[in-house]
Amino acid sequence: MHPVLNRNLFLVKEQVGMFKAASNYDIYDPATGEMILHCREDAINFFVKLMRFTEYKRISPFDVQIRTPDGEPVLSVKRGFALILSKVDVQDESGQRLGGFQQKFFSIGGAFSVLGASGNKLCDLKGSWTGWEFKFVSGGNEIASVSKKWAGLGKELFTSADNYVLQISESVPFDHPVRQLILAAVMCIDFVLKE
Repeated sequence: MHPVLNRNLFLVKEQVGMFKAASNYDIYDPATGEMILHCREDAINFFVKLMRFTEYKRISPFDVQIRTPDGEPVLSVKRGFALILSKVDVQDESGQRLGGFQQKFFSIGGAFSVLGASGNKLCDLKGSWTGWEFKFVSGGNEIASVSKKWAGLGKELFTSADNYVLQISESVPFDHPVRQLILAAVMCIDFVLKE
């Protein structure tokens, strides 16, 4: 696991764009303002690009590569076409499957089961009814949270950019795979629940 994932606080900023097919993000250390990760959707084919400008955007596949600013791979987050519920796979820097997410059918605000490599449930991601607060819960305890950070009226009205703050509890051990899955889940919140 890349050492950058042992932080407890991340600011995820979607890159601004009025008419864009790909969703790209930069992840910062909120304390220093230093960019620590890039999240890019590089390999989009023409058909998927067209889908992104229609009402079928929510069901389109995605493949987000998360890398350090100098290009070192950290994670990849992938989903195929999703007709009803999303199932997302997460791979580590060497391409090994870490686990993924299974969207839950009935939920107010959106919910996923966060699954380990063998399909075992590690925690749940639950959204609030307002749709802008998400919590990772394991055994009744909150282990991380994601909240939307308002970007300003002009940016919110005229672009599709979103900013999120991810806070991971200090109770989550360093180098634990759930840290990787929690960071990857932020991409799923935006792609699956908010688009």
